[in-house]
Amino acid sequence: MNATGSRSALWLCVLGSAIVTAAALAADQPQWGERFSRSMISHEKNLPDAFDLKTDRNVKWSAALGTETNSSPVVAGGRVFIGTNNAKPRDPQHQGDCGVVLCLDEGDGRLVWQLVVPKKGPNPFMDWPNTGMVSPVTVEDRRVYLVSNRNEVMCLDLDGMANGNDGPYKDEGRHMAAPDAPPAPVNPTDADILWLYDMEKLGVHSHDAAHASILVYGDCLYLCTSNGVADDHLSIPSPDAPSLVVFNKDTGKLVARDNEHMAPRTIHNTWSSPSLGEVDGRPLIFFAGGDGIVYAFEPVSSPPPGDSVHNLKRVWSFDCDPAAPKEDVFKYQDNRTESPSNITGMPVFHNNRVYVEAGGDYWHGKPQTWLKCIDATGTGDITRSGKLWSYPLNRFCMSTPSVMGDLVFIGDCGREVHCVDAHTGRPYWTHRVRGEIWASLLVADGKVYAASRSGELSILAAQREKKVIRTINLGGPVHATPIAANGTLYLATMTRLYAIQQPPNP
Repeated sequence: MNATGSRSALWLCVLGSAIVTAAALAADQPQWGERFSRSMISHEKNLPDAFDLKTDRNVKWSAALGTETNSSPVVAGGRVFIGTNNAKPRDPQHQGDCGVVLCLDEGDGRLVWQLVVPKKGPNPFMDWPNTGMVSPVTVEDRRVYLVSNRNEVMCLDLDGMANGNDGPYKDEGRHMAAPDAPPAPVNPTDADILWLYDMEKLGVHSHDAAHASILVYGDCLYLCTSNGVADDHLSIPSPDAPSLVVFNKDTGKLVARDNEHMAPRTIHNTWSSPSLGEVDGRPLIFFAGGDGIVYAFEPVSSPPPGDSVHNLKRVWSFDCDPAAPKEDVFKYQDNRTESPSNITGMPVFHNNRVYVEAGGDYWHGKPQTWLKCIDATGTGDITRSGKLWSYPLNRFCMSTPSVMGDLVFIGDCGREVHCVDAHTGRPYWTHRVRGEIWASLLVADGKVYAASRSGELSILAAQREKKVIRTINLGGPVHATPIAANGTLYLATMTRLYAIQQPPNP
């Protein structure tokens, strides 16, 4: 082969390798956070750090949502899923205040199908007006799992009604209609419910909104119940209801529940979703209760026979605020000086450690909040022995940490982004933003994407030295976590979803 041919062959090899590498990096994002660990990171590359929503520069497509969007997008199987409300109906037959999950085409953002769920009932505290569908979906093997605004665990067909009404559930028309209305017509653009389980059967009393990001592990679904306070915020209507439950993913049968009686120590609600990690070769389920305690449980090894239900076996527990009140917690309602702590973000597993935020309730408690690091290798009550470090945040926090390598990133309601050493808890830097941060941060492609309720997106370098890359106005408040999938960045404001894509290098 001559020199020119050698160079051509070498170039083809390099180009082919680059294509294979790019393809390997591009992947779906089938659940909220990284699979199992729940860390808010992505391994996508070539993500944009500059775009213009007014001129559509680097905007692949955008889609109108409702007027409130509190759910984060998920991408799987050529589809993009996001929860919102029904203030801007996609189908004129669906009117009124409902929770909605939109299933959009990943390529152009057009509607493929939607799940429409009317309000739970006349009590606004069990399904707050206009809040919409808060829970992000989880997708596996062409099945879509979620918890509806009526606190129902649901399994949907990825293809919707376009390929017919698969079963065993067949009553979608009745489910889409208001209680006093006749069944609604079922169209090809409606969701196909395969099975559902109403958690009211467990005595669960949801409050304000049902929120759960379902963890799929083996044959089981693990999720929180959103069991919370009464309308007056001064009692727990269902003190014996579970906080963590497990279902068979194929049948919807309840197979396990916790037996920790967290509810009486919960000042507001149970909204944190579980994670999973392998500790010294042993898988563990990590769950942050509404009582401010992180629990580790053994996963379900096999479904129980018949209708029996297992109690999950606790391996360890860690109290994130041991000095806080534990009894008669409602005496401290709206006490901004002294109150119990709770946890709303998910626990993140990384290198035999669990990272979690914990502190006073945003609506009814003290502002003190911490980022905690827990040694996950212990047993029993590890409140003292398992504490590796504790880092004070500015004030209230509802975010899930993003752990990338030896750095942890988190945003808080004190309008700050924090970069902390994952090993020691030593702060490297903080960055002040406009507006409270309710959404979790996305760390991907060497960048930190931090979106706030003011509509500001701050893009920073994911490194020890502080570097602000760019600040972009998104035009509306953000409650949804930015996500990345298949080379595209997805950003949702309250009213619009944007697919942002870097143009390919020449």
